[in-house]
Amino acid sequence: MKGRTGLGRRAVLAAPTALAGAALAQPAAAVDLLLVLAVDASGSIDTDEFALQREGLAEALSHPAVLAGILSGPRSAIGVAMVEWGAPGGAVTVVDWMRIADAASAAAAAGAFRDAPRSRQSFNAIGDALVHAGALLRAAPWAAAERTIDVSGDGPDMRSHVGAPAARDALVAAGVTVNALAIEASSAWRDGRLAALYERDVVGGPGAFVMRAEGRADFARAIRAKLIHEIAAAPGAESV
Repeated sequence: MKGRTGLGRRAVLAAPTALAGAALAQPAAAVDLLLVLAVDASGSIDTDEFALQREGLAEALSHPAVLAGILSGPRSAIGVAMVEWGAPGGAVTVVDWMRIADAASAAAAAGAFRDAPRSRQSFNAIGDALVHAGALLRAAPWAAAERTIDVSGDGPDMRSHVGAPAARDALVAAGVTVNALAIEASSAWRDGRLAALYERDVVGGPGAFVMRAEGRADFARAIRAKLIHEIAAAPGAESV
């Protein structure tokens, strides 16, 4: 783990719709955590890397350690949604809010993450992705004490309408935590440089952190470890 090493908290950001997962979110009781997973789908992410991101997230959501973390919370449930980003102003919600409260709902969310079609993206507009994710958080069907945005990418913010630091600062002021996964396997910013940029410009909030995936084989491990830390940070959750 690099950067602000600590347990992640929560994030803000909203956006319309796109592809909803197996079970569409319905108004219900509060959850322990609202988590937006913002995935890099820009042109620098090739087909194999994109598949690894999706598969890593799907595997992590249904992993026994992650599920144990979810069930250990006071409400034994979290809400998750997935956003793809890249083009300036082009971030899109590809899996709308889904509630995870048991193995079946975790498997349903994992399937939705694997099956959602890839959106058309370009460049690296992380700030605009944060704005979109913040709106998505505000529109969530459940209340949560913890809100987190989880950004994964292989490059820095480049062409956002709203720069990443400004978008991040607005989210943090609203009580959202932003964490990041720096995918350095094929990045031009290797050897910790991308993680340092994310530490400076992207992450923020109580316990915010950056993790690094230094190779393709490292993707699934890093994503799983990040989710475990984020879920374990929810109020009342036991360490997993």
